[in-house]
Amino acid sequence: MPATNRFELANAIRALAMDAVQKANSGHPGMPMGMADIAEVLWNDYLSHNPADTSWANRDRFVVSNGHGSMLLYALLHLTGYPLPMEELKNFRQLHSKTAGHPEYGITPGVETTTGPLGQGLANAVGMALAERVLAARYNRDGHSVVDHYTYVFTGDGCLMEGISHEACSLAGTLGLGKLVVFYDDNNISIDGEVEGWFRDDTPGRFEAYGWQVIRNVDGHNPAEIKKAIDTARATQDKPTLVCCKTIIGFGSPNLQGKEKCHGAPLGEAEIKLVREKLGWTHAPFEIPDEIRAGWNALEKGRQRQQAWTQAFRAYAEKFPEDAADFERRMKGELPANWAATAAATLAEAAKFDKPVATRKASKNVLDALAAGLPELFGGSADLSESNCTDFKGHKAVRHGSLDGNYVNYGVREFGMSAIMNGVALHGGLIPFGGTFLTFSDYARNAVRMAALMKIRSIFVYTHDSIGLGEDGPTHQSVEHVASLRLIPNLNVWRPADQFETAIAWQDAIERKDGPSALALTRQNLVPQAHPESHFTDARRGGYVLWEPAAAAQGILIATGSEVQLAVDSAKKLAEQGVHVRVVSVPCAEIFRRQDAAYRESVLPKALRKRLAIETGVSLYWAGFVGDEGEVLGVDTYGESAPLAAVMKHFGFTVDNVVAKVTALLGK
Repeated sequence: MPATNRFELANAIRALAMDAVQKANSGHPGMPMGMADIAEVLWNDYLSHNPADTSWANRDRFVVSNGHGSMLLYALLHLTGYPLPMEELKNFRQLHSKTAGHPEYGITPGVETTTGPLGQGLANAVGMALAERVLAARYNRDGHSVVDHYTYVFTGDGCLMEGISHEACSLAGTLGLGKLVVFYDDNNISIDGEVEGWFRDDTPGRFEAYGWQVIRNVDGHNPAEIKKAIDTARATQDKPTLVCCKTIIGFGSPNLQGKEKCHGAPLGEAEIKLVREKLGWTHAPFEIPDEIRAGWNALEKGRQRQQAWTQAFRAYAEKFPEDAADFERRMKGELPANWAATAAATLAEAAKFDKPVATRKASKNVLDALAAGLPELFGGSADLSESNCTDFKGHKAVRHGSLDGNYVNYGVREFGMSAIMNGVALHGGLIPFGGTFLTFSDYARNAVRMAALMKIRSIFVYTHDSIGLGEDGPTHQSVEHVASLRLIPNLNVWRPADQFETAIAWQDAIERKDGPSALALTRQNLVPQAHPESHFTDARRGGYVLWEPAAAAQGILIATGSEVQLAVDSAKKLAEQGVHVRVVSVPCAEIFRRQDAAYRESVLPKALRKRLAIETGVSLYWAGFVGDEGEVLGVDTYGESAPLAAVMKHFGFTVDNVVAKVTALLGK
């Protein structure tokens, strides 16, 4: 393709970006204008995709990690033939448009992940590349490469300043994810100006130390150099590649290019006129000539590529029918045909489990039972496998040169782990879960939020969930964390009381397709509860009546997790004194709140206004459950370092204290 033609094609991106930002009077024109030439070469010469089918399993994944430059992606999607009409570009950053300020997964066709929080798109891409290699190792056979695609990433200085980039890219190099290619927009500019005052890292050297192939000093406005760099990247299969592209932010703007002023603000009508003159772009705003559209349109090329893959997959299916059917099932996100039977049997066994056990160990028991029949389960831990009990029976670790495993040792990288899990979930074919201590969910919180925002099936396992850690002290004793996680919309937070509720939590998390789940699990042993058949359905509703007094209830004890047994013991002692209270277990408050009013009333009748909620965490969350006439026994300070029994007594989590509080509430 002639260089002049390439330049004109790239200018279409620049024009759409500056015009959309100007019309919205908001946005970031600098990055799209600076990376347009790189995008043109990548999308027109290499990217394997079909705009008519955004779910094609073997498409290349393209991630704009520096998501503020969203108009670059929207321009690419529009120009290549995705169902993103020009009207949507004109509605950039407007209410209910498909062109939000930052790319949003599930909203805009062709957007592979929601980006904006810098560095997370890059980490998501590591997860996508990891999933591609793991699935390739599982399904490909000699002469039949049904899983064979690249993950390409655009990233900027801001992404690489973020700590998560270190976590994710270090692991990517360690695992040798050779189908991952990252383009570094090295323009020396961030919002505050020239980055040399705060970012002088030897970025190429840093990535070489990670074990990446690094291609230095590529002119990001020279198509020949860009093409040569991509060829070099694709020729290396045993390590990821960083392509360091020297670019000019706001390229084409006579007065603003190379300056921070074009990073996050419209160029202005006068400057846009000058850009058009400098670039020779004579067309009106949002006008793309037919010959430029023809140069970009990827519908026919995409159809042919997908058709060729489909034919290859049919040949694969003829020779390996079971593998082909399994691959298709997993990429659709469907569970195995025998899943319901496996889940039911596991739950039945959990209901009969009669020994005290920590819910972290109960979690492992459940995983051991489920994993054998769920090959897509893809686990891991942030260097706490034994403590989190995430290393289920029969797991195989993923290693460099041996990527056919189902378990990742993420190292001490809680944030990176969580964002990589999100990328794995987005890729499809695997159901990721990863563990750490609940207190360290703070490190990973924004990735958890992004999973909830995108409504993807990531499962976050958090153990050592309360002041029950005892001697580990307040640095490790979670107090505010469960309540904090419950504040994240669309995140189901489970705090199970025994192995039965733990099995319920795992099954719900695995079956859920519209969002992530978090499991808060204990280190200390918990006494198993009695679970009649009615609990098999009621517990799935997030809250249920666990224990009913012999006489009419006068009040209610509400509890979760390790405090459920305390509530039951207290209710029994109160009954001996002629005081009758119901015990309600709420393993997942989010699900319980979504139940119909009649069910919620059957569990927490409005007439029973004397209520005590018991949880070893901040009390404010439960105010809505207990009402004006109720009370909460919680922990509204930090913990203490002491043996378990001493800590629990210090904070009032004893039968005697609960009995006293209920007696006072009832005026006895």
